[in-house]
Amino acid sequence: MPEIVELLASPAHRFEGRPADGPAPAPPGELVTEVTIRAGLGIVGDRYFNHPAHREAAVTVIAREGLPPGTGLAQVRRNILVAGIAVDDLVGRVLSLDSGTGPVRLAVRRRANPCAWLDTTIGPGAWRELRGRGGVRCTPLDDGTLRVGPVEAQIS
Repeated sequence: MPEIVELLASPAHRFEGRPADGPAPAPPGELVTEVTIRAGLGIVGDRYFNHPAHREAAVTVIAREGLPPGTGLAQVRRNILVAGIAVDDLVGRVLSLDSGTGPVRLAVRRRANPCAWLDTTIGPGAWRELRGRGGVRCTPLDDGTLRVGPVEAQIS
């Protein structure tokens, strides 16, 4: 059964400047067990919420199966880590996730390409290894709540 493994709603940009200088410190509480999503705006409390330049890419989703063991959202800076859903193949489709409070539809707009920061946060070679498996950028189509745990997933 598919599941939401982790959720990240961070008010801070941690990957700024040069990767060799390392990321900024994580703000407390950026890894959460529940997020509130607003249609067309993103995740409430996240750094990209209601930013016009990011509205079509306000929510990012990545599959655990494509990551090195032990890697989580703090290292890859995506919002939703799922297991059992091949998200990298969904560009142009709609992914619906329901963790028990009703479905939240996400229009998958484009790939979330990995960057050189991953060689710093995960380890040397991660940037190259994650090409094609860096997740996807989505526009939320519904208001709703997502929680860590089992999730019903539908693709249209």
